[in-house]
Amino acid sequence: MMEQSSDGAAIGLTSLLFVPGSAPARFAKALASTADIVCIDLEDAVAVEDKDSARSLAIGAIAPRVAIRINGVLLPEGIADLAALAMAPVLPALVLMPKVESANEVAIVRTALPGVAIVPLIETARGLRLAHDIGAAPGVVAMMFGGGDLAGELGVALAWEPLLVARGAFILACAEAGLPAIDVPWIALDDMAGLADEAERASAMGFQAKAAIHPHQLDAIHAAMRPSTALAAEAYAAIAAYEAAGRRAIRFNGRMLEAPIVRRYARIISMAKTREQH
Repeated sequence: MMEQSSDGAAIGLTSLLFVPGSAPARFAKALASTADIVCIDLEDAVAVEDKDSARSLAIGAIAPRVAIRINGVLLPEGIADLAALAMAPVLPALVLMPKVESANEVAIVRTALPGVAIVPLIETARGLRLAHDIGAAPGVVAMMFGGGDLAGELGVALAWEPLLVARGAFILACAEAGLPAIDVPWIALDDMAGLADEAERASAMGFQAKAAIHPHQLDAIHAAMRPSTALAAEAYAAIAAYEAAGRRAIRFNGRMLEAPIVRRYARIISMAKTREQH
C-alpha cells in the first residue's frame, strides 16, 4: 500500500535544492545540506538515454525530505514516471510537474497518485495565463515560477527586469489560490551578491521560497526567505498591541497598524513557528 503525502507538505518551505536524477553520488550530499526539500530531477537535468535509470535511482532514494520532478505528463517519459511512482512503496514529499498548462494535467497526476502533494511549474505564457485554474486544482500545495523556460519563450534574458511582469502575475495567481510561491533558481553560480539581491526582491514581492542548484546558494536564500529574529519579535509585538487595542487601527512604531498589516505580521509569525518546529 502506497503511503500518501499530506497536503501540508509545502508549508514552511523556503528552499528547494535540485539534483540530477542521473547523478546518484550527489543525492547524499544534497540531503546533508540545509535545504528544506531536495528535488531529484528527472526532466531537464537528465539526458534522454538516462531517463530509465534515473527514474529507478530516484524512486530508490525517496525519503522524507525528497521531492521528484517528473517529466511532462503528456509525454511518454512522464507517463512512465507516473507508472513507476504508482508502484513505489512510498510517495516523495512533493511531486513537481514541469511546464503545466492546464488543471487537467494536475488531475492526471492526482488520478495516478491519489493523495500526492503536487507543485506545478508555470513555465510558459499559456501556463501563466491559466495559473489561477492550475493553482485551484485538488492536490496542489504550492506553485513554482519557471523563469528559465518562460524567458526562452519570450526571447529575453533570465533576469529580474524582463520577467518582472510575469512574476507579478504568478504571485497574484498563487495569492488567489492561497498557495506558497517558489521562485526560479539563480543560475550564476559564482555571483552570490546577485543571488542575495534577487532572493531579497523575490521575498519582498511575496515569494515564500526559492529553488537552488547548488548547496552553497542555500544560506543566501534562507537569509532572504526566513523571518529574522528581529522581524519575528516585531510581528509578535505588533499583534499583541493590536489585540490590546481591541483590534482597532493604532499607531505602532511610528506607522499605522490595521488589519491588512496585521495579516502580514500573522504570516510572519506562522513562518517563524514553522521554522521553530523544524
